[in-house]
Amino acid sequence: MIAYLTLEIRIEGAHSLKDKRQVVRSVKDSLRAHFNVAVAETDASDAWQRATLGIVSISDSRDYLEGLMRNVERQAARVANNSGGEVIDSFLDFLSEAESADIRPEEP
Repeated sequence: MIAYLTLEIRIEGAHSLKDKRQVVRSVKDSLRAHFNVAVAETDASDAWQRATLGIVSISDSRDYLEGLMRNVERQAARVANNSGGEVIDSFLDFLSEAESADIRPEEP
């Protein structure tokens, strides 16, 4: 099973792309260091005051993934707040092995 967490972060005090990147990098680095998850900025726009992060993990236990992603969300909110940002929205979704087989690219 795959868990996919999307976080919307508002960075009210960002006055440049560099300010935005500092907050995003802090959140990404912290999540990677504390949890066994993959993290990427999914909407890499030049909007200074908004960022979207995607966090993914894989396990055979949905309960484990749900608990993990809730902990990831709490950690992201703490780090974002300490860095000048705020998690304003989150969305958690799950893909089963059968569903993920449907999205694999076809082999030539």
